[in-house]
Amino acid sequence: MASGEILQTLGNKYSAEILDATDEPVSAQELSDDLGIPIATCYRRIDELTEHDLLELHDNILSDDRRRIKVYRRNVDEVRVDFDDELTVHVEERSEVTNKLDEAWRTLSER
Repeated sequence: MASGEILQTLGNKYSAEILDATDEPVSAQELSDDLGIPIATCYRRIDELTEHDLLELHDNILSDDRRRIKVYRRNVDEVRVDFDDELTVHVEERSEVTNKLDEAWRTLSER
């Protein structure tokens, strides 16, 4: 993916806040409430971040009122921007170990 596209997505209002808040799986409504983001804007940012593989749909959970809710988690641990010879954006994806530990913890907590 082009560095400029990633940088533009990260530069959109609320994108960084959403990535920061999604270390653990969280719904769009929770993000909207916790971060004070209008829900429509929250969904637009989620779509942009998932399109650029910075955020991922983690699961569809069942709410207390028996509705399916999508929860999202960031797909990256680090984003680094360099301006040496040219603009480059380095994205470090979440490690496979981190993903497996998260999945194991989620499975145990559902029991």
